[in-house]
Amino acid sequence: MRRRELLLATINLLIVWQLLAWLLRIAVLPGPLAVAQVFGRELLRGLGWHFLVSAWRVIASIVIATALAVPAGLVLGQSQRLNRLFAPLIYILYPIPKIVFLPIILLFLGIGDTSKVFIIFLILFFPILVVVRDQASALRPELIYSVRSLGAGRRALFRFVYLPATVPAALTALRVSIGTAVAVLFFAESFATTSGLGYYIIVESWGRLAYEEMYVGVIAMSALGLLLYFVVDRLERRLAPWMFARDR
Repeated sequence: MRRRELLLATINLLIVWQLLAWLLRIAVLPGPLAVAQVFGRELLRGLGWHFLVSAWRVIASIVIATALAVPAGLVLGQSQRLNRLFAPLIYILYPIPKIVFLPIILLFLGIGDTSKVFIIFLILFFPILVVVRDQASALRPELIYSVRSLGAGRRALFRFVYLPATVPAALTALRVSIGTAVAVLFFAESFATTSGLGYYIIVESWGRLAYEEMYVGVIAMSALGLLLYFVVDRLERRLAPWMFARDR
């Protein structure tokens, strides 16, 4: 996606938003100009801190989930015996909406950062694990045999065959899961906490009918999701440049 197209889409959304605000003339839908003014004020009053707290929670979850799911998926994809052992457990746990575990996680881990990082980690872990496992197990045997014929051991296969083949799939799974992770973060931060964008939107804004501040929080959380999405997209272009060779 080109920057010009993104800029035009953003401008169109702002225009539609402003037109609706002028047409409806209701307090619950302030225009983007009014929200922009409040945004600058709130940024200095604590919004920046809430943004950093939420960003830290999501980024920590992404790093932990990726660091654990990618090696686990590669191991399961290379070993049929281990895959047969763990496949039933993954089959049961993968489709369960992980948000239902939030009350249990809060009971065990408390209301601090640990519980919020852990619930997002659960959401990210299984999609990455399954995608990497399936991608690794789908590699053609003749490709592996040809590399082994050159004297490559297990470490070389991992570095030059399995890892390059699974990185694009892992990043795609991560990109798809970012929206869900941010949504769960919003839900987790909306109660039993005193920081984060979810707390800012629900408690500090919506709870006292401060509509401009509420929209400021929504924009900040949307920006966090978009920023993470763009970072993953940039990583994919850097780690798997062959995927975009046709675009050049």
